[in-house]
Amino acid sequence: MWKQLLYSKSIWIKIASIVIGITMPLWLSIEQTGIDALMETLETDPDGSTLMLAAFGLVMLNTIRALPHYIGALLLGDELGRRLERPWLKIAVPFAIIPLVYAIINGYNSINYHFGGPAIILLLSIAVLHLLGKGQLRPIYKAFILAQLLFGFQWLDTITYLTAFGFGGGELSLLVKTTAEQLGFEQAISLYSFLFFAFFISNATVLAVYLTVAEQKTRMRQDLDIARLDMVESRSGREALHLVHDLKTPLSLMEGLNSLIQMKTEDREILQYTNKISSSIQATSDMVSEILYHEKKNWCSLKTFIEYVRANKLSESETMYTFDLAADEELEIYINKIRMTRALVNLIDNAGDAVEGKADAKVTIATKENRQGVSVGVQDNGHGISKENINKIWSAGYSTKSHPGVGLTFVKNVVKEHDAELTIESRKGIGTTFWIHLPKERVRDENINHG
Repeated sequence: MWKQLLYSKSIWIKIASIVIGITMPLWLSIEQTGIDALMETLETDPDGSTLMLAAFGLVMLNTIRALPHYIGALLLGDELGRRLERPWLKIAVPFAIIPLVYAIINGYNSINYHFGGPAIILLLSIAVLHLLGKGQLRPIYKAFILAQLLFGFQWLDTITYLTAFGFGGGELSLLVKTTAEQLGFEQAISLYSFLFFAFFISNATVLAVYLTVAEQKTRMRQDLDIARLDMVESRSGREALHLVHDLKTPLSLMEGLNSLIQMKTEDREILQYTNKISSSIQATSDMVSEILYHEKKNWCSLKTFIEYVRANKLSESETMYTFDLAADEELEIYINKIRMTRALVNLIDNAGDAVEGKADAKVTIATKENRQGVSVGVQDNGHGISKENINKIWSAGYSTKSHPGVGLTFVKNVVKEHDAELTIESRKGIGTTFWIHLPKERVRDENINHG
């Protein structure tokens, strides 16, 4: 896990954002913003508009300087908490990094960065953002809301009456407020600063509530779609089971009549036909049993299984499929042929979706054998699955398409029923391979290849 984090591009992007925040005073100085020129103008020509421009410039400067490391720390904590399955890291990481950034900047910068009221309130806001909606708010939404909160809280530094409470303790902030007091504009600048603060904080609060509710509605809609699909499948499944169960009656009647014909005739050609009928009836009966009882399994050769998959899926598809059947086709595997076929067809459907629209689209059904047993796989040359999504694909409802995804959940259940193992190999931009590994106990052959 730690190795994956070390090589994760998204982690390093967030760390780079924090580093940018640390070095921002070197890139963006007071002189570049023109605030020093405004302050000099106020000394010779006192004016309320010029004072407000200086205050606005100060707030913008502080916001732009702080934005990279605040958002970097927020998103880094969010990703570490999710990947390591430690939700407390979402709050602990920003609480550790942001004060450290202030300490580093004050260590090399001549102008003191004041870690005061706005910084403390922003840290508490980050905790609230993570707790709001029980973690359902997307990181990108959190970053957008945090940017508005940051701009809003920075206005508190220019309210003269809050200086005693730890707001606006930086050199430039104190200079702006002192100038306002000398000019008799302290009430005006405090009023305008409070109005700006109230507007942006209210806007951020409304946006946070709206996005949280929207996210909850989206998740509820997805859960409802999954529940509805499960209900339809369950109802359809029950109806199908009743129909399949009813097939046993005509099958029994056919077997009885066929046996009666065999007893009544000595014609070899007729007996040959009745033997074939009996074999077909028995095969159909076995299929009915496999549909009705998922625990029902029989020995089936790899060749028979692949041909059955071909007949059920590939013959109806316009996609060109290739085969890489390295395992001995005469090997017998102990499976529920109906359910295992459905599982493999689901994987083939996923592969077909992955290569849809590609000029060189290719889906390969493969088999291989080793000391542990036999594996059956489906390989595509699609876009691959990112490391961030590779763990999500097993969740019912996850899908890259417009409908809820339940196919892989079914595959996983079938594999579990067979005491087998399901693995995935995927590389972004190259393709994906799903393997169903049947253990040696499920394979019957005296000359199994041990290579």
